[in-house]
Amino acid sequence: MSVSAQNAAPSADAAVVFDGVSKHFPASGTSGAFTALDKVSLTVDRGSITGIIGRSGAGKSTLIRLVNGLEKPTGGKVLVDGVDVGGLDEAALRSLRRSVGMIFQHFNLLSSRTVFGNVALPLEISGMDKRAIEQRVRPLLDLVGLADKHGRYPAELSGGQKQRIGIARALATEPKLLLSDEATSALDPETTQSILELLKRINADLGLTVLLITHEMEVVKAVTSDVAVIDHGRIVERGHTFDVFTHPKHETTRALLSGLPGSKLPDAVARALKPAPAAGDRAVVRLTFFGAAAEKPLISQLIKSVGAEVNIIAGTIDEIGGAPYGSLVVAYGADAETSGRAERFFVENGLVTEVLGYVA
Repeated sequence: MSVSAQNAAPSADAAVVFDGVSKHFPASGTSGAFTALDKVSLTVDRGSITGIIGRSGAGKSTLIRLVNGLEKPTGGKVLVDGVDVGGLDEAALRSLRRSVGMIFQHFNLLSSRTVFGNVALPLEISGMDKRAIEQRVRPLLDLVGLADKHGRYPAELSGGQKQRIGIARALATEPKLLLSDEATSALDPETTQSILELLKRINADLGLTVLLITHEMEVVKAVTSDVAVIDHGRIVERGHTFDVFTHPKHETTRALLSGLPGSKLPDAVARALKPAPAAGDRAVVRLTFFGAAAEKPLISQLIKSVGAEVNIIAGTIDEIGGAPYGSLVVAYGADAETSGRAERFFVENGLVTEVLGYVA
């Protein structure tokens, strides 16, 4: 992924390029004019699974709708395989959309059609004959694990199975790029994990570029290789997922990461936090560790280093892209001597730290 805030020049490895893209919506009815995207520059590498994450209303869905021409930019360009999407006429747009598959949060299936019929629909619309459709759809149903459900109707299936139909349908036209707009947010955690594993397999086996829009950091952590954080229509942070998770630079990124299991503060502690310490207070600090540091007995070593009590408030050990990663929230004396010893320990062990506040 491009890491330049201003330069998103096309390259041979670019599947999608947002080049200074803005999108303004005029006043309409009771809604005033607003800017959904503000000079966004971003490169999505070919063959990657790239996540765009942000809060509701940050501009994520507008961004993804520009890729397949459902919206046109007010300024700048969106390039898909080097083609300026905003400059295409309707006929050229239809051709482009055959190379860009899309899966949706609410499945968008036709209740009157079987599983087979839903997957076959875009092929029927394109004029493909029945035999060719059969040869295309059957392997896709096998790929998504629904070969035995080909004659069933959506009402007979679970949410996860419906989303698998949506994925198979998105793959029917043999796209080079797959767009996922909050595709797992209506699913339970176990089903979400199975869908994410399917997307990873599709990416690996078919070499498909995946652009994934989500508000869930768990989804980003589980499946993406690269991530961009969007806030109020602007990209505020981007990079390899591991780097962004272990060295978050923007306050929006840190806020999103704080909601991950093991990072969220207990409500009682969060309510008691103060921005500055008083005599006898304790510092509440989030530690992020990875690589070799994840294998060390950090807390016992920290206690020895600071020579004082250290409380564990929250914590988790996980993996990002196969590399060990962990987060701990600890509390220790906020006095200058204890804090100084702790800070030296953190530097010596390559830990990323953030002081969250102070408690009595």
